[in-house]
Amino acid sequence: MVKYSCERCGKEFKQKGHYMKHLQRKTPCDNIKDTIESNLEAKLDKLIEIKVKEIFSTLQDNNTNLIVNKERNSTTMNSKNLTFIDLFSGIGGFHQALSKLGCKCTLACDIDKNCRKIYKKNYGMGVLKDVKLINPEEIGDIDIICGGFPCQAFSNAGKKKTFSDDRGLLFDEIIRIAKNKKPKFMFLENVKHILKVGNCEVIEYIKDKISKCGYHLQIFKMSPHEYGIPQERQRIYFVCVRNDIYNQKEIELPPKIENETIELDKFLDKKEDINEKYFIKGDVLECLNAWDEMIKEFDVDEKISPTIMINEHYNNHTEEDFDNYAQWRKDYITKNKPLINKYKDKWDAWYEKHKDILKKREIYGKLEWQVGKIKPNDSIFNYFIQIRQSGIRVKKAKYFPTLVAISQIPIYGKEKRYITPRECARLQSFPEDFIISEEDKDAYKQFGNAVNVENVRTVIKSTFNHYDVYLSENS
Repeated sequence: MVKYSCERCGKEFKQKGHYMKHLQRKTPCDNIKDTIESNLEAKLDKLIEIKVKEIFSTLQDNNTNLIVNKERNSTTMNSKNLTFIDLFSGIGGFHQALSKLGCKCTLACDIDKNCRKIYKKNYGMGVLKDVKLINPEEIGDIDIICGGFPCQAFSNAGKKKTFSDDRGLLFDEIIRIAKNKKPKFMFLENVKHILKVGNCEVIEYIKDKISKCGYHLQIFKMSPHEYGIPQERQRIYFVCVRNDIYNQKEIELPPKIENETIELDKFLDKKEDINEKYFIKGDVLECLNAWDEMIKEFDVDEKISPTIMINEHYNNHTEEDFDNYAQWRKDYITKNKPLINKYKDKWDAWYEKHKDILKKREIYGKLEWQVGKIKPNDSIFNYFIQIRQSGIRVKKAKYFPTLVAISQIPIYGKEKRYITPRECARLQSFPEDFIISEEDKDAYKQFGNAVNVENVRTVIKSTFNHYDVYLSENS
């Protein structure tokens, strides 16, 4: 059947008469082309609008990625281009670690003249004396501030004076310089007691200062013995990352070494090569021999009180005297009584024989036995020994006690000698070619104050790896 179709509106008719009547109508029909074009334009406009939004969104995402990548690339650099200043530098533990990682030192500062001499001998650069006199405007741009800010105000050995000690406020000098120079990183170190002294006011003060200066802080607690070095030395490491660099993720250290025997011999000199002056003699040897004689009197598995204060037992104190003692002293005397009563006859004979040396110095009459129950063939010389302000401390020979800046040089009981300055250097992870002070007193103090190089390197290297710093390690 033939169909008739209107070219204008597209309407179809079966009969020609109806078709002709449609064409001759007074009101023209709608123009379908205009309608189609209008509909197409509307749909096209809508599609264009959607597509433009998609393109714009994609461009925004790409731009954001470019910005993020640009910021990341600002820290993704070669470590050999990173510069650092070494505050409270001592003999350069931080310098050792950072230079091994390829960084360059542009300034060092320390108040101790003997440390400054050793620093210059080893690194060929002069050391400023007073951190308070450093003008940040005069030292150029820096990438890193490092420093073991003075710990004497926070440590056990320093009697934990905190803010009452001017040394405790030298941390503020680091912040003063950081506010001006805005380094990418700060690596700081202190004793473990900084976390709790002053009812935690000190650590909260430090955290607040670092935060207000524009840095994210992450704190690590670690000791050399946890990473294969035979020295128990718990220290706190502060890693400060500038806020614009911080990537919202925490740094992870390598796993600690657990249940692994550390070879002490690798850190010790051969006995036949050691100068005679390092072997104990005189009063110290006499006192240790006296205590060793009593140790051999105890039964195997005997549990010794943590601290034996033998002079207090034989000083004939009255009840009134006892009441006037400090509480800690009364506690020790009370705890000592069962052991003394059990071996009373042996104690009496032993004390009569050795009372002169035991009373010669107050610390000679105090034994801190920190090695557990008495073992077969036990001896005080089976262990490490320290003559401390609190008494004669005996510790297990698994790893050395903490090196400190005061006269508490560890005694290697097996060889009845003090450890040497070179052995101290090894325990602090300084290299064999490190130039040591010719004065033993200064050398012991310097290594006691130093940071452990390998621990510091572990912290810094972990940070660099986390922030994609390409390492140009020198060793």
